[in-house]
Amino acid sequence: MNDLFRERVRAAAIAGWWTVLIGVGYLTLVWILFLAMMSARPAWYQALLGPGVSWEYVQNVAFWAVAIFKICIWLMALVSLWLTLWVRNLRGRNPGRG
Repeated sequence: MNDLFRERVRAAAIAGWWTVLIGVGYLTLVWILFLAMMSARPAWYQALLGPGVSWEYVQNVAFWAVAIFKICIWLMALVSLWLTLWVRNLRGRNPGRG
């Protein structure tokens, strides 16, 4: 039972690290697109958002969305780190089996 539990926690840690890796890649892509949009400021995008929406408002909303997403990724990384350390601790308690 202990081996099965350890393998499930290990699988959760690996899945967590993959999720963090994919999230960091997505965050990098979004940040590059954010920088490109803020430097180019295309007229079609402002028309897409509707009348009365300024570029300062778009910049503020996009910046806070990226910042909150970055905080979520940090929290996922901390949970993944905790799971990884927990698996090592479980492995250390049962040294004869693996």
